[in-house]
Amino acid sequence: MALNPINETHALQIQAGIIGRKSGHEFEDSIAQSINNIKYPYLVPLISNQHLYIGDPAINLLNYIANNKNIKEILQATAISAGSLATSEEGKKWLSVNGASISRCKSDIIITITYREGQIETFGVSTKQCNNIKPTNAQLYFTTARGFVSLLRKNDISVSDHAMFSLRQFCGDVGYRPLDNPEILDIRKTDPRRFFWEEINAIGRNELENIFSGYQDDISKLLFQKAYIEDPFIPDFLIHKTKKSLEHMQTEVAIYSIDQIVMLSRQYQGFSKKNYSVRKGSFKDPMGTYHAAPRFGIIQMQRGGQQQHPEQLQFNLEAGYFYKLEQFISKKNS
Repeated sequence: MALNPINETHALQIQAGIIGRKSGHEFEDSIAQSINNIKYPYLVPLISNQHLYIGDPAINLLNYIANNKNIKEILQATAISAGSLATSEEGKKWLSVNGASISRCKSDIIITITYREGQIETFGVSTKQCNNIKPTNAQLYFTTARGFVSLLRKNDISVSDHAMFSLRQFCGDVGYRPLDNPEILDIRKTDPRRFFWEEINAIGRNELENIFSGYQDDISKLLFQKAYIEDPFIPDFLIHKTKKSLEHMQTEVAIYSIDQIVMLSRQYQGFSKKNYSVRKGSFKDPMGTYHAAPRFGIIQMQRGGQQQHPEQLQFNLEAGYFYKLEQFISKKNS
């Protein structure tokens, strides 16, 4: 990725006016502002080959990117919070004038680095954050069965109509639910709004499991990086605030390049299924009833089930995956 923002100064002025307002983008806003406030030129320290850091998230992110790209000195760096620009009227106007649309963008921060005279590169950064004491899972991508299949097909991963049918059963699309079939509904003792993974059409289910196994890296990368069609700002890096921090300078973050986290995710675990039982809500499972939860690597897949989006397909990052990956790396290297 090599993007050169146009009228960057104006974009930064817009951003400065937005930061501080209650916008839901505080984490990326603070990182962008800190990077812009660093005194340049900046000599990049050599950091160890790790992914968990405690301190100023902006400094840790900038150091990580520079080390990953073998940049020794940063002459100038500017960062723009894409979320702030996309949600402000003036920001939308700037984006429109400069031909960039980030209403659906996987990068939350756009960082442009000048590191040698005439050498300029721009990197997209995806951000995740947890403000609980203990890490929770983080939403990676939210779509529909048809949207996900379309994403795979557009990226040269073949998916049959059988697999589409099975995935629509899993999501509970209208016409594909147990409650749409009186014969099934009369004898069903579990949730009538959807079929569970082990219940969906076997031909389609087997195909889907083979696709997740055979294309794990490709699918993971799509979800991390290219989930939106014609996304102008594809992320190169991920920074994840792991949990609540009392002081800004003691914030713990996990940082990866997208290629690294995709590789580590596959090495950590291939496609698998984990048993679970529904114990809450309107449709509790009878005792002894268990379902299969599909997952691949650190990515979990489930039916959204929210009241406003009952048919959505949701992909989450496993809670505390960064600690599990560090343990996995340590064991592998020992």
